[in-house]
Amino acid sequence: MLSNFFTLLLPSTKRKKDHGTFRSLPLLLLFLLCRTSEAGCCMPKRQIIKNKRNPASEKERDFLFRLRQEQRTEEKMKKVAIQGIKGSFHDIAAHEYFQGEDIELVCCSTFEALFAEMKKDDACLGMMAIENTIAGSLLHNYELLRESGMTVAGEHKLHIEHSIMCLPEDDWEEIREVNSHPVALAQCRGFLERHPGMKVVEADDTAGSAEMISRNSMRGHAAICHAGAAPLYGMKVLENSIEDNKHNFTRFLVLCDPWSVDSLRDLHHTDKSSIVFALPHAEGSLSQVLSIFSFYRINLTKIQSLPIIGREWQYLFYVDVCYDDYVRYRQSIDAVRPLTKELKILGEYRAAL
Repeated sequence: MLSNFFTLLLPSTKRKKDHGTFRSLPLLLLFLLCRTSEAGCCMPKRQIIKNKRNPASEKERDFLFRLRQEQRTEEKMKKVAIQGIKGSFHDIAAHEYFQGEDIELVCCSTFEALFAEMKKDDACLGMMAIENTIAGSLLHNYELLRESGMTVAGEHKLHIEHSIMCLPEDDWEEIREVNSHPVALAQCRGFLERHPGMKVVEADDTAGSAEMISRNSMRGHAAICHAGAAPLYGMKVLENSIEDNKHNFTRFLVLCDPWSVDSLRDLHHTDKSSIVFALPHAEGSLSQVLSIFSFYRINLTKIQSLPIIGREWQYLFYVDVCYDDYVRYRQSIDAVRPLTKELKILGEYRAAL
């Protein structure tokens, strides 16, 4: 309501002959309103009209300048929800994918909380791990993605390297306990076996272990996580690259609200798609679908089956396909749809290199 009032009031001042303070009254009212309201200015920033014949006061000019700067920052900065805290692998993946861009991290304790943040703010993006070359697929995340209604807008492959770190005043001789996420501990099993004097304790997060040790000044404790967490939490790296398999990669999905996906990728320059469907419990039902994809020269890069809860011996198939012709890919989708149940396209995007 006030927004409409200011929209009408500002142009009307141009008809006044008096060049005095009345002409800048709307800006002064706006200034006072924003100064006294914690919610900030209720008037759309683009509706502020600059009066060239009667320049605003210094306070008004400063205020308008701050509004413009704030608007540019809001338009430029992306908000990205991740599971974990700063220094985690999700954090590293988000900054690598949006390299050169300003991003605001929304740190979530669980993947459920990540999707809750995205639903609360439709401008919020998500970065979610979906599979690892050693640990395999994160099956629960497939279900969360399907049920959320969010769209896959991109993917990123991150090389996973683990480091062991401790408080600056500690060294190898003082370390009695190692904390980290169970998957990270499993990927460093060989290293831990060579140090039998260290008690292995599971934690909820890799970088979270480093933050906990730093915050509580836990002498004699070490964390296994990405080396980038050390400077964030004032830790000292004892050794880098302690993972058993050096060919360790995690694939992350970039998620967004379906209404904003076109701002993140050009649909007709995509070459990969993630889909999910169910099949009738009949002989050859899956082979028929695969034969159609083969006929249209669509490359299946991944197929993952998950049981449908409450339906005995029925499954959902999560499939990743790659293509070099978008029209031919869509023709293949139209061809397999009658053979499937509940077919849903989870996202069309550019494949990570």
